[in-house]
Amino acid sequence: MKIALLSMAMLGSQLVIPIGDRVPQLNVEATCKATVATDKAMGLNLSQSFDDCMRDESAAQQQLGTIWLSNSAELKNRCEGEATAGGSDSYVDLLTCIQMADWAKSSSTAPKLRGASKNRNN
Repeated sequence: MKIALLSMAMLGSQLVIPIGDRVPQLNVEATCKATVATDKAMGLNLSQSFDDCMRDESAAQQQLGTIWLSNSAELKNRCEGEATAGGSDSYVDLLTCIQMADWAKSSSTAPKLRGASKNRNN
């Protein structure tokens, strides 16, 4: 009996995934419903349907799954805060935040281009 409990305890400990190692669970359904309602109330011609909104959020969540672990805890926490601010959870916002941070990192090492910039002589 003790061996069985020990085995189950060991097996269970291997299945635990630290919270920071996985994409957070966001309530995007509520955000999509609110977005559709707002678009309808504003009378937008190009309003997004609930299904399209959910499809975009699902695609963003899948993309996040492929890049989540390669980012710092600080960046993930900051972006999660931005993506859930005001009670509007969005994987699209979370993904955009992380992509913008990656872009900012990579552009800081890019060569300085002058082109026709007004500041080219500075």
